[in-house]
Amino acid sequence: MASSSQSGGAGGGGTVASNPRVWIVASIAVAGVLVLAEVARRRRRWLRGMSGTAPDAGSFCDRFELHPPAQPPPPAARHILSGLTFAASDNFEIEGYVAGFGNPDWKKTHETARHTAVAVTMLRKQGATCVGRTIMDELGFGVTGENLHHGTPANPVSSSLVPGGSCSGSAVAVAAQLIDFAIGTDTIGDVRIPASFCGLLCFRPSYGVISTLGTIANSQSLDTIGWFARDPCILHRVGEVLLPAAVGGLKQTRQFVFADDCFQLLKVSNQKTVHAIKNAVQALRGYQPPKHINIGQYIYSNVPSLKEFCEPATKLEEGTSALKAISTVMLLLQRYEFKANHEEWVNTVKPKLGLDISTRVLQAVNFARENIKSLYAIRNELRVALKNLLKDTGILVLPTTAGYPLKRNSKERLSSGFEDRMYKFVGVAALSGCCEVTIPMENLDHHVSLSFVAAHGSDKFLLRNILDTYSLIQDQVVLASKLETAPVTNVDVDVNASELLKEKGNSAFKRRQWIKAIEFYSEAISLSDTNATYYCNRAAAYLELGRFKQAEADCDRALLLDRKISGMLWHWSHRIKQLLQRKGGCRNS
Repeated sequence: MASSSQSGGAGGGGTVASNPRVWIVASIAVAGVLVLAEVARRRRRWLRGMSGTAPDAGSFCDRFELHPPAQPPPPAARHILSGLTFAASDNFEIEGYVAGFGNPDWKKTHETARHTAVAVTMLRKQGATCVGRTIMDELGFGVTGENLHHGTPANPVSSSLVPGGSCSGSAVAVAAQLIDFAIGTDTIGDVRIPASFCGLLCFRPSYGVISTLGTIANSQSLDTIGWFARDPCILHRVGEVLLPAAVGGLKQTRQFVFADDCFQLLKVSNQKTVHAIKNAVQALRGYQPPKHINIGQYIYSNVPSLKEFCEPATKLEEGTSALKAISTVMLLLQRYEFKANHEEWVNTVKPKLGLDISTRVLQAVNFARENIKSLYAIRNELRVALKNLLKDTGILVLPTTAGYPLKRNSKERLSSGFEDRMYKFVGVAALSGCCEVTIPMENLDHHVSLSFVAAHGSDKFLLRNILDTYSLIQDQVVLASKLETAPVTNVDVDVNASELLKEKGNSAFKRRQWIKAIEFYSEAISLSDTNATYYCNRAAAYLELGRFKQAEADCDRALLLDRKISGMLWHWSHRIKQLLQRKGGCRNS
């Protein structure tokens, strides 16, 4: 049993026999890092090569054709959307059809619609033909686009990746070039996330500027009508139809504001992104030099009611805590309103739901909170704070999500970490009600989509800016991706942020600063919650503080992530349980 092997990770001396904590830290050498492979977009090859897939890529749940009214003769202006086809998600009502809301039990228990959704009618009046309704995640919940009943639409970026949700079918139908554009409802990223995963442009308008009449509500304080397109011109033309004339036109001066902290949390360098946008706007009049900001820290300082939902954090971690709190408040508001809308139906019908959807629906119908007013207060404060930051001419630039698409049927979709990464940035616009455009960045080193956020009511201003700059930005991205970069001699802080945090935790551990080590390991986990090493190291620090239950929980989590270290961890978990029994509990001070 005796051994002189020592840990190379979190530190500590002694033999394995005399110091069983070494078992945990020794796992560093064998814990693997899960990395999602970058996949190039080849839509046409995908369309030619996909065999055994439905002709519509599994994106439609209803097929029909609703033609527009006849084009009036000259000198009447031609309809803006003449000749274009579109589809709507399964929560848009179409006269004569039953909206399914992504779930067969919903469809069975609801009547045929007597009217067509306002947005669909507006688009048809301007020349577009509606060719069907598309698959969505059940009841408007879900992030991945996987539907237990209707299947998962095939992502044209790669058939092995999820398309994103909840408006998965709409995104896939556009990306697969089956239609020109599609509409869906964006509540907490339901249009922006699938646009990011499928390499599309999309627009989430300011809250309340487009009527949601004729759609099935998920959370009425967050629901907006969004749309997908491959072409910025079509994205803009749809906006001309749906957006009121008074919603924010072009301004004389404009400025991009880069959320540097968000790029760091994504673990991708923003150097090429910033360089591409700077070069693109140099050729245009009226653009001021870009500005840089820590948007999380700004929100923490300017949204006072949010502090109630922020986790305890050091000064340096306040920004990250604020971004997480924004997504927490967004989800709480969604649960509260979904419960008010659909609790009776859920309890009466007891619908069959996918595992991840069932969890979210149960969280909603069991939601109980007394101070609901604070959620709405934060919403108003955040809108004011962003208005003060951006005014009428600023455009905030940040990654669309803090993570990448999962493989289909991945167990990680059930993890809270994946949900946190998806919602960390989308909550800024969703909760504030600001407008946001998402565009693909096709030639960056990573599969990244960028989002551009403008103040509430600046919708046409934002769409016009994207129309003016999109092709220039993409050209600059192509050039930037071809530039040779100097060899990296120092560790890239952005790309290796979680590893640097782990090393800082190890240094703190060696200095016997257990609480500080836990903070560093916890932050590393927030960036990469699939690395068993981080849980192992944090367990060692918890044990030094006598927090046996937390140590055991981290051991169990590491076991689920990496079975290769199961021998060490089973031993360690058993040892912790013995200590728990002996101590009669754990110290949590």
